[in-house]
Amino acid sequence: MELSPMFPATFAETEGGGYYNWAAAESPVMGEAKVAAGKLVLKPRGFALPHYADCPKIGYVVEGVCGVGLTTPENTKDTMTYTGLKKGDVIPIPYASVSWWYNYGDSDVVIVFLADATNAYVPGEITYFLLTGSLGHLAAFSPEFIAKTYQIKVEKAEKLADSQKGVFLLKLSEEEAKTIPNPNEELPNIWTKSIDASCPDVEVNNGGKSTTLKGSQFPLLEQVGLNVNHLVLAAKATRAPSYASHPRMFYVAKGTGKVEIVGLQGKLVLNSKVESGQLFVVPKLFMLAISADEQGMELVSIVTSSRAVIGELGSKSSVLNTIPSVVQASLNVTPELTHQFRQMMETGTIIVPPMDLKDKSENGA
Repeated sequence: MELSPMFPATFAETEGGGYYNWAAAESPVMGEAKVAAGKLVLKPRGFALPHYADCPKIGYVVEGVCGVGLTTPENTKDTMTYTGLKKGDVIPIPYASVSWWYNYGDSDVVIVFLADATNAYVPGEITYFLLTGSLGHLAAFSPEFIAKTYQIKVEKAEKLADSQKGVFLLKLSEEEAKTIPNPNEELPNIWTKSIDASCPDVEVNNGGKSTTLKGSQFPLLEQVGLNVNHLVLAAKATRAPSYASHPRMFYVAKGTGKVEIVGLQGKLVLNSKVESGQLFVVPKLFMLAISADEQGMELVSIVTSSRAVIGELGSKSSVLNTIPSVVQASLNVTPELTHQFRQMMETGTIIVPPMDLKDKSENGA
C-alpha cells in the first residue's frame, strides 16, 4: 500500500486564483480509505463561483481572510449565511450544500478542504457541480426550460446563458468588488469555529498542543460526520503513536518532520519526511507517530467519523496501561524495566518534548 506524502496537482488556475487537488490515481489509498482533499487559493478580489459537491467536508483556513456564502438545501430561508473566515478557522460544508467564496483581503487566502468521499462519484476525489459560469447548470439547460423556470422570455433566457463567464474562479473588477460587502469575521456564529483559538485538549511545555473539534461541541460538524484535530508540535517534539477506528487524513500546514506508520502484521509501511503543503493518509487501525524537526510542525487532520475512537500507545491513556504482570509478560522484560515503562504511561502525555527539554507538567486532559 502506497502511503507516501503528496503535494497536490494543479486542477485549475486563473487570474482569480487556483484550485489544486490530490488525485486518487496518484494515491490509490485515498480511494481505498474513502477520503479526498483539495486546496483553494484566492487572490485579492478572487471569487469562486457558486457550486456544490458530492462529499461532505471541512474547510481549514491556512492563511488570509475571505467571505463564504453557504446555503444548505433543506431550508434555504433559514440556512443561508454569509460569514467571514480568517486563519485558523474551520467551516463544515455539508453534503450537497451550495457555497461561494470571495477574497476581500489584500493578500492571498489559502483554504484546505478535507472530505469524506464515501459516496463520491470518483473514489478518493471531490467532484464539483457548478451552478453558474460557462460550465454551470444555468448555461447548460435549454433556454426554453430557463424561460419557464424564471418566467422570462426565451430571448432573455438565451442572453442569460450566453452571459455566463469563467469556469470556476474569477477575479472581480474593482467596481464588482464594491458591490460585495465585507463580512465581520469576528462575529460569533454557528457556522465556523477557530480551532487555533479553541482550548486545547492537551498542552505540554516545550512540546506543543493538540486540539480536537467534535460534533458534540459543533453541531454542523456532526452533520458532516467528521472530527477535526489541530496538532502543533514544538521543535523536535513527538506525537506519541496512536491509531483510529476510522481512516485519518493529515495536511501539513507548517514546518517539516518525520512520519512513521505501522500497518498489518507489525510492518513499518511508511518512514518518511513530510513538509508544509503535503498530505498523507493513515488507514483505519494503522499506528501513526509524528516527530517535528527543529522549526516545529503544524498539522490539521480529520477522522472520517464524528464518533471515532482513538487508541493511544503512550501517555496515561495508553491501551497498554493494564495489570503490571500482564505488561511484563507481554513485553518479556525485567520487572524494573516494566516499572519504568508503566511509570512513563502514568506520567507521560501524548505530546512528548525533546529529552533535554522534557517537562512532565501538562495542562488539560
